[in-house]
Amino acid sequence: MTATQYHDRQFPPEDLDWARLLPIIGPANAAVARYDGMLAAIPNAHILLSPLTTQEAVLSSRIEGTQATMGEVLEYEARGDTDEPSSPKEADIWEILNYRRAMRAATEMLNDLPLCQRIVLECHRILLNSVRGHGKAPGQYGKIPNWIGPKGCHIEEARFVPINAEKLPGAMSRWEKYIHDGAAPDRLVQLALLHVEFEALHPFLDGNGRLGRMLTPLFLYQAGLIKQPMFYISAYLESHRDEYYDRLLAVSRDNDWSGWCAFFLQVVRIQAEENLAKAQAILNLYNRMKIRFAELTRSQYAIHALDWVFERPIFKSSDFVHSAKIPKPTAQRILTLLKTEGILREIQPGSGRRAAILAYSELLNIAEGHDVF
Repeated sequence: MTATQYHDRQFPPEDLDWARLLPIIGPANAAVARYDGMLAAIPNAHILLSPLTTQEAVLSSRIEGTQATMGEVLEYEARGDTDEPSSPKEADIWEILNYRRAMRAATEMLNDLPLCQRIVLECHRILLNSVRGHGKAPGQYGKIPNWIGPKGCHIEEARFVPINAEKLPGAMSRWEKYIHDGAAPDRLVQLALLHVEFEALHPFLDGNGRLGRMLTPLFLYQAGLIKQPMFYISAYLESHRDEYYDRLLAVSRDNDWSGWCAFFLQVVRIQAEENLAKAQAILNLYNRMKIRFAELTRSQYAIHALDWVFERPIFKSSDFVHSAKIPKPTAQRILTLLKTEGILREIQPGSGRRAAILAYSELLNIAEGHDVF
């Protein structure tokens, strides 16, 4: 088998099959606009949609081989473990937590910078902190030959060989320039081309897939298509992983830029619709629970407690009592009521000085898309 080589000097492509793409572009843009309308209607979206943000980190990392679930990630956080990972499972969890940290850092940097290589490099540094790949030049482009194929394979057995390391800086500069190409005929097609080019350049020794997917909400936000950098694209890609990789490869192997763009536009449309449905379900739950929390607790802290639980749907009871900024007796009473009413479920009972770990199952099941908790 001969490895597919990077498509040198073909980015951005001079022409695309617009007759094929135009019927897909409209529905994809409309779906993103509908989702953005919902995003704008959600108060404190970064709080209410935080389970979706964690789930995106889980699924994007799973494409690269991690095995941890959203529940395991949130429970690990709830336990408050701060030591570096000591098992394969904990290492997987750290990769997911790093993904979230990198997204937060990128969002903050976009307040002062346009989307650029500096942001990409900083995200990569955070992504590889203390996890698999931490010895593979975090925050630096690869300077040695790199290839993609079965684990441990030689370059002769590779499936794909990215650009030569000496040409990489110039290629990344062209990629960055294209981010800001105002003449691009459609922003979603532009995003599709940016994604496939980033993956084909494969600029880092590890972490390229996760970074490439992370760029989707960041680009959509900068382009003004969504009002906050919160768009979740990995669920479809994770469930169609083979097609995803084949479509990426076909660009360099067969010059099939249009086929890739058609696939990516379909992914964006489907995920925008799924994101909209989940965001709507979460907002509906929040609005229902505002009334129920108030009626149940009869406390001025009811909405404060609700927001705290939405942001941390798995948590230690002691964390709620000590850090929710609610008077301790009131906080304890609220927790007791929420457990008695079945709103919160105890997933790890307290023992001695160890606090119980509680889960808000209804919210978590919406984020998962099916009943897990």
